[in-house]
Amino acid sequence: MVRVNGSAELAPPRPGLATREAALLLIGAAGAWAATVIVARGMAGMTGTMGLGLAVFVPVWTLMMAAMMLPSVTPTASLYAKTVQRNRTVRITGLVAGYLAVWAAAGVPAYGLAWLAGWLTGKHPGTAHMLAVALFAGCGVYQLSSLKERCLAHCRSPLGLLLHYGSYRGRVRDLRVGAHHGGYCLGCCWGLMVILIAVGVMNVAAMVGLAAVVLIEKTWSGGPAVGRLAGAAALALAVAVIWFPWLAPGLHAAPPMMN
Repeated sequence: MVRVNGSAELAPPRPGLATREAALLLIGAAGAWAATVIVARGMAGMTGTMGLGLAVFVPVWTLMMAAMMLPSVTPTASLYAKTVQRNRTVRITGLVAGYLAVWAAAGVPAYGLAWLAGWLTGKHPGTAHMLAVALFAGCGVYQLSSLKERCLAHCRSPLGLLLHYGSYRGRVRDLRVGAHHGGYCLGCCWGLMVILIAVGVMNVAAMVGLAAVVLIEKTWSGGPAVGRLAGAAALALAVAVIWFPWLAPGLHAAPPMMN
């Protein structure tokens, strides 16, 4: 057992203890994917906020983030569960709640950006086209930045974070752990998520691709290289979308249907 400030809070990680918690997280992610696909069916091809108000957009956004991000956070949550001696499932639930709360908060600026995208698409298509270039370029530049590298390093090295979390106290400590890790995760992945504004927030194929990049970045030995490759691809898309607006369907109004 590890004692922090005279209090026994964390036990040394032991293999095999968190299998159930990891399985529950992956089942939860699968359920979130199923729900996301169902929701997306009625919104295919819709741009901007898809007609949703903020009070509905944020829960839908949070559902999407649960589907996309829970698989990549499972290794950290599982390792955290291995340090907990009692009520592991309850405490991991608190961690996940804190983690998703960060992504829910990120849904507010995402709503604002999606609203702007929809408004520009309808009123100023030329400016919407420029925004598409800016979104792809912004993602590419951030993916290659040192800040992205630092955030990714924290996400890829959860053991160091666990030593920090051992000092947390109180009933909301697991929420704080989730929110702290979620903050690093948001810092690591927000550049990828803005791509959804360009391609359509409920674009399931794009969600699957981005979730795969996030998972590889965080868990595979070659993850950082894949992240840089994704940045280079985003920069290439920023150039390509200048001549091929259809690459950004979320900022490209569909032609009217002929009767």
